[in-house]
Amino acid sequence: MMKKIKHTLIVVATLALVSSGCQKEEPIYGVNNVPLNLIETNKTKLKTTNQYVAILYANLFQTALSANEIVEIQKLIESIGDDQVAFEVLISNFMNEPDVILPTDSAMRQNTEYFITETYKRFLIRRPTEAEQTYFINKISTNNDITSELVYFSFALSDEYMYY
Repeated sequence: MMKKIKHTLIVVATLALVSSGCQKEEPIYGVNNVPLNLIETNKTKLKTTNQYVAILYANLFQTALSANEIVEIQKLIESIGDDQVAFEVLISNFMNEPDVILPTDSAMRQNTEYFITETYKRFLIRRPTEAEQTYFINKISTNNDITSELVYFSFALSDEYMYY
């Protein structure tokens, strides 16, 4: 009987020690709570091919394309079959036109913050977030191969640019 009581006391004491030693403590990371502002573009509608072509032309040339030219370009895009490839070819052709309005590379590098802000406003109809601004400033300042044409090209092919 004494052995049974002793055994029970040992089990109870062990359970008491285990249960009291396993309390969950909240971790302390030393991180400040910072509110996150998500990019709310509310862009949910995919541009039609005609809309994409007309808006792209207006962004690159600062003038409108005629309805006949839009229809001709739409037919060419449809004949290619792969919209992504067709858009890449279209942008490349537009960039090679003499009337395209692009900032010079030196102007881009002299005031990169202004260049990025204006590019966001021109193509995405919004201002860049701090993270986007910082990313592009760092990317452009550390890579001499980046041109204003390349930046415009990437914006014109971005997912966000495909929507309104």
